[in-house]
Amino acid sequence: MTDLLYTEVEEQLCSSVRDLLTDRAGWPSVLARTETDQPYDRALWRTLGAELGVSGLAVPERMGGHGASWREAAVVAEELGRCVAGTPFLGSAVLATALAMSAGADEIVRRFASGSANGAVVASASSVPGAPFPAAVTMTGGRLTGAVRGVIDAAAADQLLVPALDGDEPVVVAVDAGDVTRTAVTSLDLTRPLCDVTLDGARGSLIARGPAASDALDAALITGAAVLASEQLGLAQRCLEMTVDYLKSRYQFGRPIGGYQALKHRVADIWAGVSQARAVARYAAACVADGDPDMAVAASLAQAYCSPVAVKAAEECLQMHGGIGFTWEHPAHLYLKRAKADSILLGTAAAHRVRLGRLVDLPVA
Repeated sequence: MTDLLYTEVEEQLCSSVRDLLTDRAGWPSVLARTETDQPYDRALWRTLGAELGVSGLAVPERMGGHGASWREAAVVAEELGRCVAGTPFLGSAVLATALAMSAGADEIVRRFASGSANGAVVASASSVPGAPFPAAVTMTGGRLTGAVRGVIDAAAADQLLVPALDGDEPVVVAVDAGDVTRTAVTSLDLTRPLCDVTLDGARGSLIARGPAASDALDAALITGAAVLASEQLGLAQRCLEMTVDYLKSRYQFGRPIGGYQALKHRVADIWAGVSQARAVARYAAACVADGDPDMAVAASLAQAYCSPVAVKAAEECLQMHGGIGFTWEHPAHLYLKRAKADSILLGTAAAHRVRLGRLVDLPVA
C-alpha cells in the first residue's frame, strides 16, 4: 500500500521552502512584480533552483541531481502554489526535466538539475497526456518550422525541447532559445506568463525519435499533471486558511461573521474538498515517483478532482472576503487567476475525466 503521509525529509523540505518563500515571495512583492515587465523572480529562482536544489530533486545523482523523487518535487509545487510565486518550476524542473530524463538526454538533464539553464517543452499549455503527438512543428532536412501557441515558461527558458514530426515520425529536438522567436501573450495568470514560440528553420540536437519521442513526451505530461495537482492543493489550502482567518477577525453586528451557520457550511465544504484533494494529489505524486503502472490513471484522477477544488476554494475565498476581496490590493485575485489558469493547464478536468474513462475501460458518451 502506498504511504501518503509526508516523510520527515519531505516535512523538512517543506519547511525550508516555505521559510524562503515567506521571506522572499510575500504576496505584496508577487503582486508588485506582476505590474512590471519581469513577472519571473529570477533571483528567487536561482536561490530555489541552484542553492536550495529544487531544480534537481527528481534527478538521479549520476545525472547531477539530488537523487530524491517526484514526491519531493510535488512538495515544492505545493509550497509554490501557496504563494503563487513567479518561477519556472513547472516548465523547467518538471516538464522539461521529465522529458529529457525519459529521452535519455543526460547532458541536458545535468544543466537543468544544476540550475545553470532553464528548460521548456514547446507544446501547448493545454496539452493532455495520451493525446496524438503534436504536429504544429515539422522537421525537414534537420530544420524546424512551425509555431506553437501558449507555451508554459518558455519566456524564461534557455533550452527548448521541441516535439516535431519528421515526415510521419515523431521526434524531440533540443533547440537554443535564442534561435526561435518568442512572443509574449496576455495571460490570465500574471504570475505564470505564456508565450507563443515560432520556429523558422531553426536547427537543434535530436534527442529522441519514433516511439521513444512519443513515450518521452507522454511521460513528461503525466508527470506534469501529477505535480500540478500538488500545486493546486497548496493553492486551495492557502485560500482556505485566508478565508478562515478573515471569518474569525471580521465582525458584523457585534459578532464574527464566521459564527454564521451559512458561512460555516461553505467553509466546511472547502475543507472536505481540500482534504480529499490532498490524498489524490499525494497518490499521484507517489505513483509517478515509483513508476507505478497506475500513474497515468492517478495523474488524470488528480487533475479531474484537484482542479475544480482549487477553483472553488479561490472563488469562495474572494467572495467571503466581501468587498475587499474584489480589490487589486488584496491577494485573492492572484489565487483565483492561478486556479482558473491551472484548470486549463495540461488538460481540463473534463478532458482528464474522458481520458480516465478510457484508461479504466469505461464507456465514453
